[in-house]
Amino acid sequence: MLPTTVFLDDLIRRIPKAELHIHIEGSLEPELMFELAARNGLHLNYASTAELRRAYCFDNLQSFLNIYYEGARVLRTERDFYDLTTAYVQRATADNVRHAEIFFDPQTHTQRGIPFETVMEGLTAGLRDARSNHGMSAFLILCFLRDQSAASAMATLEQALAFRDQIVAVGLDSAERGHPPSKFAEVFARARSEGFRTVAHAGEEGPPAYIREALDMLKASRIDHGVRCEEDAALMADLAARRVPLTVCPLSNVKLRVFPSMEKHNLRRLLAHGLCVTINSDDPAYFGGYMNENFLAAQRALGLTQDEIHQLARNSFEASFLTTKERRRFIDDLDASLPEPMAGFPKHPDDSSRKNV
Repeated sequence: MLPTTVFLDDLIRRIPKAELHIHIEGSLEPELMFELAARNGLHLNYASTAELRRAYCFDNLQSFLNIYYEGARVLRTERDFYDLTTAYVQRATADNVRHAEIFFDPQTHTQRGIPFETVMEGLTAGLRDARSNHGMSAFLILCFLRDQSAASAMATLEQALAFRDQIVAVGLDSAERGHPPSKFAEVFARARSEGFRTVAHAGEEGPPAYIREALDMLKASRIDHGVRCEEDAALMADLAARRVPLTVCPLSNVKLRVFPSMEKHNLRRLLAHGLCVTINSDDPAYFGGYMNENFLAAQRALGLTQDEIHQLARNSFEASFLTTKERRRFIDDLDASLPEPMAGFPKHPDDSSRKNV
């Protein structure tokens, strides 16, 4: 590799980052999937981890979800959810992820008869150990499955109220087409009244109008994916003016055919338009890469500069649900990790510049 490439690769591996778009069930590696299946006496439809990995060739979001839900059924006990969380934390900290805001899908488990409490106890125990053993902070974001009914989402929210101190926000994920955010407006209004923040997947396979609905009807403070905003110039301008974060997942977008190749990804153009873009891994066990792999793939294909890499990492902390003091501490660490400060950016984030949405 050229010296500049070596330098930027090292920079990506070295700088602290926050991950804001990670589905914990999507971090289930084949080896752990087989281990949990054996532990729980379950049969998988694949003979080996190699055969399972060969199946990770997706035509669209739904083709991925079919395998994703097949894998998730091995998660049955508190220990299973603990082991899943611990495995992700170990992998994330190796990439210098200092803070993570982790999605989980309780309906995926409760509809199989797994108690909500079992899911929560396993996840929260794993995150407690993440802080004590690895120094990584983490929050949980409960996601509603948008291809299920609004009534099911509301029932799930009711179950979550007993754990409101352990869940920072609610979100919306799963099959996007045909399931607009407006379907869940009442559920999100109730969640906000109970003190939860709100985020939503929108503008991945769904149209830009779904992003607008997520902002206006769900009052989402972050948009997960959001890459199709580029199709609506007025929406793009609004997202930039209001500094609404987009949690973009480059490898996922290519794997699910949102873009035909990494070279065609619009991440760099979104940055150039002043949007608060972040890089994340989405479902890394299925899409071929955790945080650093996503950064490296984007840098090599799009020619990201040092300043752009720094900006993406900085955005990840600014877009987080950390307190002002915590964000400042992480951004100071980030700034100190670079040979020179990035021109044009203040030393500390100014919360007053982030308008409510």
